[in-house]
Amino acid sequence: MKDNPIKFGTDGWRGIIARDFTFDNVRICAQGVADYLKQKGLDKQGLVIGYDTRFASEDFAAAAAEVAAGNGIKVYLCPSATPTPVISYGTVALKAGGAIVITASHNPGAWNGFKYKCGDGSSAPDDVTAEIVNNINSIVTAGITGQIPLVEAVKLGTVEYLDLTPAYIKQIAGLVDLDGLRNAGLKVILDPMYGAGSGCLSDILSGGNNEVLEINGERNPLFPGIQQPEPIAANLGKLSATVRERGADIGIANDGDADRVGIVDEKGVFLSTLHVFALLSLYLLEVRNERGLIAKTINTTIMLDRLADIYGVPVKDTPIGFKYIAPLLTDENALIGGEESGGYGFRGHVPERDGILAALYFLDLMVKTDKTPSQLVDYLHSKVGTHHYNRVDIHFPESERQAIVERVKNNPPSEINGVRVEKTDTIDGFRFIMADEAWLLIRFSGTEPVLRIYAESSTPAGVEGLLQSGKKLAGV
Repeated sequence: MKDNPIKFGTDGWRGIIARDFTFDNVRICAQGVADYLKQKGLDKQGLVIGYDTRFASEDFAAAAAEVAAGNGIKVYLCPSATPTPVISYGTVALKAGGAIVITASHNPGAWNGFKYKCGDGSSAPDDVTAEIVNNINSIVTAGITGQIPLVEAVKLGTVEYLDLTPAYIKQIAGLVDLDGLRNAGLKVILDPMYGAGSGCLSDILSGGNNEVLEINGERNPLFPGIQQPEPIAANLGKLSATVRERGADIGIANDGDADRVGIVDEKGVFLSTLHVFALLSLYLLEVRNERGLIAKTINTTIMLDRLADIYGVPVKDTPIGFKYIAPLLTDENALIGGEESGGYGFRGHVPERDGILAALYFLDLMVKTDKTPSQLVDYLHSKVGTHHYNRVDIHFPESERQAIVERVKNNPPSEINGVRVEKTDTIDGFRFIMADEAWLLIRFSGTEPVLRIYAESSTPAGVEGLLQSGKKLAGV
């Protein structure tokens, strides 16, 4: 058998363009999905295919469409770069069997990726991914079944270009007062980070008495000025500066495929994703007076546990990856589910991250409480105590992975910086929970050769101390 570079991680497969992520490999993945749909009797429901603004994403999407069409599967192909949340909802609206999204989300510009979404719009869980990967492994040897040139498939009607945005806008209009937001008189700076979200939020928020400015809205697969299209403080210097220069009420960033959100307050200060998660939960619990499970990955915040106590709702921890959150949104009707990366999902919507809806909910929280983002953080801290958080990402040679694991596994600390370690878990990586409720997590990225070290504490100094201790434990 040929060596197979296609490895599905936390959310689909990602690879370096032209090295691993090639047209041949994308076609193999598409054939794996086509076979899966046929095996499950979902092929007659059709397949949605969308893509982001990365280099040749539309061409990779076309290659996938040609393979699906060659297998007799009706394809609904996005006519332009489209946010992943829009594709996810479009899959539901069309009652399609599933969706392929060509995107590498927040990865650097050299990468592209292949995501598979189930019929409910969620990221494929492990059992679905395993079946698709099994198909792929067979196809690497046997070859793809067939394909039809895109022009011919369009003429035959097997491939149909379809803009999914109108259905999506109708959906979110039933979840939040769009007219009220358009006429809130806010000055908003938007940063889609050169990604698929360009124009989406600006179109939704414009037309009333808001002042909306979008930066980095053009397509540029090099993502100039940022390391990667990930809405974290290190990449949002221009957004922060623009908020300050324009005297804006808020800055909002979306990642490359717009399923994540980052918030900059009216002073140009980045709000941690943990604070955004807690504030969105507070919005649902207090402003909207809703109740339900809070589902969170283990690298999020203890603030959610405090809110759960205050409002009498359950909270549940999961491994990292929204594929672990999605079942709780569907099976347990969770009120909100989220992860540290800035991806949040909500009851009444698709069981998937939506950076656009999350941004609209945050704006509605500001409007309904008449508070600025920084005032909202102060209000949150008045309820749950002061919390600070940070994460460091350390690139390493792949050959060092096992050695790093062994160092942490074989030397578990009983205390860190003089504070007793009260609990250690290995749900996903190594998490050490302290007697004072601070915590440290050491784990590998599921999509890149990166070691991530996370920490939350009541003080910035406490966070920094935990991060340094994490580096020492890992020997990096």
